[in-house]
Amino acid sequence: MTICRIPQTVSALLFDMDNTLYTNQEYVRFQLESPVRRLAEIKNTTFAEMQREIAEYRKTWAASNPQSGAPQAGAHGKAQAQVSLGNIFLALGIPIEETVRWREELYEPAQYLKRDPKLRDTLTALAASFSLAVVTNNPVLVARKTLAALGVEDLFGVLVGLDTCGVSKPHKAPFLKAAELLGAPPETCVSIGDRYDIDIALPLELGMGGILVDGVEDVYSLCSVQGALLNS
Repeated sequence: MTICRIPQTVSALLFDMDNTLYTNQEYVRFQLESPVRRLAEIKNTTFAEMQREIAEYRKTWAASNPQSGAPQAGAHGKAQAQVSLGNIFLALGIPIEETVRWREELYEPAQYLKRDPKLRDTLTALAASFSLAVVTNNPVLVARKTLAALGVEDLFGVLVGLDTCGVSKPHKAPFLKAAELLGAPPETCVSIGDRYDIDIALPLELGMGGILVDGVEDVYSLCSVQGALLNS
């Protein structure tokens, strides 16, 4: 866990979902690969060729955004700047609305995830002091199914997804929308996620706090910094 910034006053925690509220590499891999397979079918090419094209786009994008990288949680040095899959698809001609539809059709979190009592205990403790929201690049329907599979859906007052604002993180709109729906000034929010460029960098620019995590194990440890959040 890397604490990037804690505001003077904290009233709300904005959580990324995938690779943050759970750690399941098989499911994450499925989420990355299944839309690419569909895109390959549409473009009448192979999955391997589509993967190559996307990897090349990521490489070119990262080279054009050299200042975006930041240390990953639990790692040393600079991580390569990252771009979301939704924004890659948009650049390749697939509208956000189509990406939303694909994900709603393809993703079934309950096939991969199960109830997490430790996560529930952690979030219950945090919810006693802070408003909680999820800000994800998945559609709201997928977010709701994911939280239900983990057994924590009732602990989040607000879900902001890819279909809420029609844009993919990193973009200020989802973060500001979550703060608005929670009734929390942006400068009292803390964004928590596993990718600096996508979950942390822009919230910091918006005056929010940021905590970079390396999966759900780090989220379990948030209660250990709850005092700092309360006494900031």
